[in-house]
Amino acid sequence: MSETEVTTAPRPLLLADGRPAARAWSLDPVMKHLNHGSFGAVPLVAQERQNEFRAEMDSSPVVWFPALPQRIAAARIDLAAFLRIAPDDVALVPNASAGISVVFASLQRRRGGGIVVTDHGYGAVTMGAERLARRWGGEVRTARVPLEASEEEAYEAVMAAVDDDTDLIVLDQITSATARRLPVELVGAEARRRGIPLLVDAAHAPGLIEAPLAGLTCDFWVGNLHKWGCTPRGTATLVARGELREELYPLIDSWGAADPYPDRFDQQGTIDATGYLAAPSALDFVESTWGWDTARRYMDDLAGYGERVIGAAFGELTGVTGTVDVGMPVPGMRLVRLPDGLAGTRIEADALRDRAARELGVEAAFTSFDGIGYMRLSAHVYNTAADYEYFAEDCVPLLGRWARAAREQPGAA
Repeated sequence: MSETEVTTAPRPLLLADGRPAARAWSLDPVMKHLNHGSFGAVPLVAQERQNEFRAEMDSSPVVWFPALPQRIAAARIDLAAFLRIAPDDVALVPNASAGISVVFASLQRRRGGGIVVTDHGYGAVTMGAERLARRWGGEVRTARVPLEASEEEAYEAVMAAVDDDTDLIVLDQITSATARRLPVELVGAEARRRGIPLLVDAAHAPGLIEAPLAGLTCDFWVGNLHKWGCTPRGTATLVARGELREELYPLIDSWGAADPYPDRFDQQGTIDATGYLAAPSALDFVESTWGWDTARRYMDDLAGYGERVIGAAFGELTGVTGTVDVGMPVPGMRLVRLPDGLAGTRIEADALRDRAARELGVEAAFTSFDGIGYMRLSAHVYNTAADYEYFAEDCVPLLGRWARAAREQPGAA
């Protein structure tokens, strides 16, 4: 169970006219949406704003594209204010992986070419780190961090993998598969002392954490606005501080290449940047309708409630508690353990995700860590307690049957 056990269902958030919050999104009303954390959901007001920008772009592209860098620079000011950082620290990129790829493509080897990651890292990012290490002639060292590890224990595990050959540390602020924080503040301070660059994968942080860079020392930080921030998909931030940021260049060379960081990222040929421009409208919608502080409290309370009812349902079914001891828990996200036989690997977890959508009518996140399958809960303002009660009452029994069938297959462990 997380730090705060939520035993009662939080009252659903409503729009100003009394309608359910979900009416502000174009979500399929038949599908149950319990996985906001993967791709987010865009409110109608931001979709409409993006469509207006697209219409303007298509009506006069020769006027649109030369003026686009200035408009992106203006959007960066609003997005930086949301993150509570300086606009000159922020470049806009399509997603967190793209920002990380920028860092991997730009950095030079300075020591032995070693890169430190953790076993909680996002798979695509770890694969990118492995490619970089091969290019550098170094190796990737994976720090093993137990799911229940405290901040100090996790810090010690990460730093134990760092040596004199380390050229880069890649660390999640919030892990994707395991919905926990990692000690980026402690590692950042020590990495700076040792002169080792730190790249923070903060894909889930914007919107979920009020000021995600407060008190954090790092060279590079990437965060998706299209997850918890609800901006149009393909909207993310790359934050770079210190002298190394002048080594960063967009993955696409364009006419802004001679400009300083971050201006050189504002000009990227003919890409559709309307999501960047519409992003502030999504952030403003949540703030003006409920306020981000209220929204975050609701998301956390609801995720805690979902953890309790779904965990209890699995526990009643299997006799084994479904709640999970997660060190450094995350607001708005929770883990529930699945019965043995389900999601033991990433491939099995992805297959379960697709089957649940197809046969149960539920968008849910299923993950795997250390050979154990989990359901990752991630709530947003459009979710209600009824979503999680439905899953506990109607879907958990079916998952139990699927788990038994999987265990009974020939060759099953």
